Amino acid sequence: MNQKLKAGILGGTGMVGQRFIALLEQHPWFEVTTIAASPRSAGKRYEDAVGGRWKMDTPMPEAVKDLVVMNVNEVEAVASKVDFVFSAVDMSKEEIKAIEEAYAKTETPVVSNNSAHRWTPDVPMVVPEINAGHMEVIKFQKKRLGTSNGFVAVKPNCSIQSYAPVLTAWKEFEPYEVVATTYQAISGAGKTFQDWPEMVGNIIPYIGGEEEKSEKEPLRIWGEIKDGVIVPATIPAITCQCIRVPVLNGHTAAVFVKFKKKPTKEQLIEKLVNFSGVPQELNLPSAPKQFIQYLEEDNRPQVSEDVNYENGMGISVGRLREDTIYDWKFVGLSHNTVRGAAGGAVLCAELLKAQGYITAK
Repeated sequence: MNQKLKAGILGGTGMVGQRFIALLEQHPWFEVTTIAASPRSAGKRYEDAVGGRWKMDTPMPEAVKDLVVMNVNEVEAVASKVDFVFSAVDMSKEEIKAIEEAYAKTETPVVSNNSAHRWTPDVPMVVPEINAGHMEVIKFQKKRLGTSNGFVAVKPNCSIQSYAPVLTAWKEFEPYEVVATTYQAISGAGKTFQDWPEMVGNIIPYIGGEEEKSEKEPLRIWGEIKDGVIVPATIPAITCQCIRVPVLNGHTAAVFVKFKKKPTKEQLIEKLVNFSGVPQELNLPSAPKQFIQYLEEDNRPQVSEDVNYENGMGISVGRLREDTIYDWKFVGLSHNTVRGAAGGAVLCAELLKAQGYITAK
């Protein structure tokens, strides 16, 4: 591509917005040309608007420091400057729904990290390796919105990334019952230890809304398009507990699975390490070369060792063993703000560009 597509970041001063900016710094297809945020940040240089709240472990890219932050509510003005936008706005669910559709109606594609539209029937919720075909529902959404190019696409919750791809790799063995407990990093709440000192040495056994998302969102990803909407799958049945733990980045899951067909350990591992999807076929810029790695050591995966596997876009699995009540159990690990948030959305945007849904205006 000779000309990079112009990307805007809605909610660019928050943690996920910052992650978008860091990930896109050297992107071969996309360039951040516009940052929009709340009215209190509007009119300031990006570096001044963020102030001392830059939360990434890499420096703020020079290219964005002098960008003047726009008011995210001035939809037409922001949309006029970009080919598409990433959404990481911090608003109520109804406000997010309204503003993302408002951008779409300006013929601006919206790739959202937010949960507001995950259950809108004609909005695709995509892990590109699993359900790239769900982007086809966009044509029905465009009819509803009255647009020719504008639409909303979303990525799913960060908590499911460490086990939903694993269960997908094992689909032919027909998993039908799953128990998962997730141990979730504080960056999932947009926090660092500096922001949230009470998390040091602490565990909180509740994350609002997270268990419902963790149980239901995989079923929508495994669903199918019927009559212009996505109809969720009905199996496997998933029950989940979500716990906040004193880790900065990385969601770990301990998972128990029952299968209708009884696989061997060797078969399960083979399916994991050979699992790939459309991003690998298309060699998309952010796609991990190997999506899932299996670690033989008893004490892996570990956040400190494995969270940045494939630049944070891969999934690490270990401790696969037979269970006395369920058939098999395992531990999975994913990077919650890369694969689970901004990186997953960037990969969705790359897929949408490759499929012809995102183009230069």
